[in-house]
Amino acid sequence: AVGLASPSTVHAHLANLERAGLLKRDPTKPRALELSGRGPRQPAKREAPQRGLPLVGEIAAGGPLLAEDNVEDYLAVPPMLQRGGADFLLRVKGESMIDAGILDGDIVVVKKQQTAEDGDIVVALAGEDETAEEATVKRFVREDGRVRLQPENSAMEPIYTPHVQVLGKVTGVFRAIS
Repeated sequence: AVGLASPSTVHAHLANLERAGLLKRDPTKPRALELSGRGPRQPAKREAPQRGLPLVGEIAAGGPLLAEDNVEDYLAVPPMLQRGGADFLLRVKGESMIDAGILDGDIVVVKKQQTAEDGDIVVALAGEDETAEEATVKRFVREDGRVRLQPENSAMEPIYTPHVQVLGKVTGVFRAIS
């Protein structure tokens, strides 16, 4: 199983470890082996420290997204949820993205960016003109010279708008189970 030719090879390796003080054997129990604890130790593998990200509760119309007034809290986010990029968190309200696995009350991890590719799930401000004030989480699709913000819920209608300001791309989601 370990690629050794004979039991005598195993015996020789164990004897070498015992001579080096790394292994203890009990002469009354031929198959009992114990590590001496004197050898070099490898540090336990640890994940990188978690970084606190701002949880933005409500987005003020026209105001800067990460202004201190908009930040509810700072939450530690596991590195696994930051792989796609992470700048802030947003609490989801409503059921427009349930078919994408984003539920009411979930917290989405968002990478701040001003552009989006077709199919990205984004946080965006949408409206009839440049003064768009309605913040939403939807799937981004370019279509016929305008943008379609597509909900992932068949009971809801898409938002068609000539003016959209992408605030960021959703890169992760997590929720509390109550």
